[in-house]
Amino acid sequence: MIRSILLLCAALLAVPAAAQKLDDTPRTVVMTAFHPEWHSLAPLIQEAKEHTINGNTFLTGTLEGKPVVLMQSGVSVVNAAMSTQLVLGRFTVKRIVFSGIAGGVDPALSIGDVVVPENWGQYLEGSFARKTKKGWMPPDEGHPESPANWNFIFPRGTLITSKTAQMQRVYRIPVDAGLLALAKQVVAGITLERCVPPSDKMRAGSALCLPRMPKVEVGGTGVTAGIYADNAAFRIYLQRAWAARVLDMESGAVMQVAMSNSVPAIVFRSLSDLAGGDPHKNMEYVFEHLASANSAHVVRAFVAALPD
Repeated sequence: MIRSILLLCAALLAVPAAAQKLDDTPRTVVMTAFHPEWHSLAPLIQEAKEHTINGNTFLTGTLEGKPVVLMQSGVSVVNAAMSTQLVLGRFTVKRIVFSGIAGGVDPALSIGDVVVPENWGQYLEGSFARKTKKGWMPPDEGHPESPANWNFIFPRGTLITSKTAQMQRVYRIPVDAGLLALAKQVVAGITLERCVPPSDKMRAGSALCLPRMPKVEVGGTGVTAGIYADNAAFRIYLQRAWAARVLDMESGAVMQVAMSNSVPAIVFRSLSDLAGGDPHKNMEYVFEHLASANSAHVVRAFVAALPD
């Protein structure tokens, strides 16, 4: 009998920590990727309680009166996917709201603007074709829905399974329709930052002030890959082939995990640079804090408008 009890205790102790819920309150996950995005929101969490999992910090509390868990996904697709699945396993998640910066692809957008895409694609889920006398020859025939290739890169889409559907090949993962509709209602009238903080020390005409007030737009496609993209020619390709408006390194992976777990999700991204379209050099190092603040402004208004 004693031996059986000891074996049972040993088995319970062997259960991975990931199987244990840290918090039972249904919450909105407010996700960021890295420090500037995190610091735009962390001071605003009320009644904050810190949790640490695998070296990652999660803050439970309230934002705009709504129960949330604030987290960093880490940069790039593997970190983002891993962290998203982790938070879904350790907390009671109602929805995911991502707040972050991005590179601008659509020439109609400018640094500081906030975009809320209606879907996300992963542009490097593809094949690298071999070169022949007749041109590039990919290893498969492709798919009618596939965006056009860029030289030897042929998009293949992302294979996704979910609780409600068998494996399917997806080129664009839609954000939650209800959350997108709410975003369209919320964005009107939001005032964004025009100058790098502290803005009260900046003047019109400063290189740290944008030439016009940024705007918020809802709709279109965002694209993701584990690549820091700063290439003018590839930027043009993404806009033409994918109809992309913004690019980043996490959102497509977050949306894939959310879709697989049937969790509603939406992404807010503010432009810190133009992904190769900047006139002289990439401007993220100048405007990442301003862009992080602008995304946070919109996300705060969005969370305040959530029903719970």
